[in-house]
Amino acid sequence: MARPVDRPRRLKAPAARPPLEREFSAGGLVYRRRRGEVAVVLAARRHAESGALVWTIPKGHLEPGESSAAAAVREVREETGLEAEVEQPLGDVTYWFARRDAEGRPRRVWKRVRFFLMRWRGGRFGDRDREMDAVRWFSLDEAEQAAAFENERALVRRARTLLAGV
Repeated sequence: MARPVDRPRRLKAPAARPPLEREFSAGGLVYRRRRGEVAVVLAARRHAESGALVWTIPKGHLEPGESSAAAAVREVREETGLEAEVEQPLGDVTYWFARRDAEGRPRRVWKRVRFFLMRWRGGRFGDRDREMDAVRWFSLDEAEQAAAFENERALVRRARTLLAGV
């Protein structure tokens, strides 16, 4: 006797997806030249579970009415203590992540970060806020190795190409 064929279950409605939020941020890869060598700044936070430093390019949210370039300058100053000026766009990074709202409900977040190549003009790491656990200068090779995310490593490689022509 033949077995009955399983029939697909009919759904009354598609599964509900958590609400989607869109976020826009800006950041900057600050560079300086000394004795023919180029160095760039990365900032790091400690990973909550491992305690390891997670190195990234400084970035943050845009304030109401603020341009991406102005936000990048402000975020670099706040997170690193450095004064820098925007020279040119470096590239955009987009990604998705999930978080919970104040009531514990899940939220999906689509984020775009516009990065700029920025020239160092002054300042000291000691003048930064305490949002980041560490900030330091890296050679371009070191920065490419240290950056935690592939999309930011690609931006370091792009910066190398742009700075080679300067």
